Amino acid sequence: MLTREQNETLVRVGSGNPMGDLFRLYWIPFYPTDGLSIDGQPKRVKLLGEDLVAFRDSEGRPGLIANACPHRGAPLMFGRNEECGLRCVYHGWKFDVDGKVIDMPAEPSESGLKDSVRAKTYPCRERNGVLWTYMGPGEPPPLPEMEWNLVPDANVFVSFRVQECNWLQALEGEIDSAHAPILHGRIDNQGAISDWVASQDLQPKFECLEQPFGLSIASRRSIGDDTYYWRVNQFLLPFWTLVPPQSKFPELSGHAWVPMDDENTLCLMFSYTPAGPLYPRMRELLADGHRGRETGHASRYCYDPQPATVPYGDFRTKFTPESGYGFDYASQRDTWFSGMPGLWVQDAACQTGVSPIVDRTQEYLSASDMGIVRARRKLLGAAGAYRERGVAPPSASDPEMFMVRSVSLHLPAEAVWSEATASFMKAELGADFGYTP
Repeated sequence: MLTREQNETLVRVGSGNPMGDLFRLYWIPFYPTDGLSIDGQPKRVKLLGEDLVAFRDSEGRPGLIANACPHRGAPLMFGRNEECGLRCVYHGWKFDVDGKVIDMPAEPSESGLKDSVRAKTYPCRERNGVLWTYMGPGEPPPLPEMEWNLVPDANVFVSFRVQECNWLQALEGEIDSAHAPILHGRIDNQGAISDWVASQDLQPKFECLEQPFGLSIASRRSIGDDTYYWRVNQFLLPFWTLVPPQSKFPELSGHAWVPMDDENTLCLMFSYTPAGPLYPRMRELLADGHRGRETGHASRYCYDPQPATVPYGDFRTKFTPESGYGFDYASQRDTWFSGMPGLWVQDAACQTGVSPIVDRTQEYLSASDMGIVRARRKLLGAAGAYRERGVAPPSASDPEMFMVRSVSLHLPAEAVWSEATASFMKAELGADFGYTP
């Protein structure tokens, strides 16, 4: 379990908090590029507890600016996006993507105020359909070289959604592979999940390997007298998780669990094939769901768009604590172990738990929670090292450390998993899996 102080350290993400300062050392993916149109409606964004507005100016440049106008605090989410700037509707002050004031219509022409005022902004970069921002000190480091954001568009599918809990509760669900065949299982023995090899052994043995980028979390399942099935999830500082491939149409996937504030998370999910286009049927399933059920991605049918005043209003879903995540007792009794309509919904319901910040002093961790314990320790150590000694994790400045893959494969019982999987865990653009998942 965590102490109350440790839990507070891990979930408080505002500036000046240990974890908030650690996050600010990294580039943060925060919006799909096609979600911002030239001179289109600004979008309210919340990142690391900061109230922000994203927009794209007349020249196509993305901007991320504080929601509160520096004049009188009016909300720039209502701003007029026109002629290369965002104009506050209160008094007409207009700002460019760098926060510079380019017009003050009610101010005397001889006033020098325009040259001394600056709105708070953060630099933005675009790459392969995703907008990134850097909210930290000094010059931004290079963008992380994450394989999913470097492969051709045809190879990848990306989705965004909001989850109503702190970022760590969400992340911990994905590095816990013990839950998968249970939570996502069926009781009628139908469907592909019932044939999944992991379902043959519900008591995996765990091993963890410290990595420069974070942590490799390996689960071992027995599938015969002399063969083990190994699944290696990856945790990459500060908020990335990678999930191993499976099924006869294998793909790599994972999440960025981006803290909006202490109690809400922006979940960016990516699925991709490393050496060729994503299977057409898979792209269709990820976008539309399957027979009214959700996959690992938020389908286009699950969104419940909210007003402009709601942060990430375009990515709110109908599956929330208030809606009960679509729980159906009849379905639980007859078909689905959880009674909830699809993979990410099942995960979100359990990750969100009974509150946005669960009291971790009351939990009883078990043998299957080794990865969670080690990830918490890694995060506390990294946050402490930066706060106390100014030592940043190496991945904060080395983009190549993010070229990592998760793996799943069968190995002889005598094999050392860390050695047998080492070459497959290194991502190389254009290279296939290198083994049969």
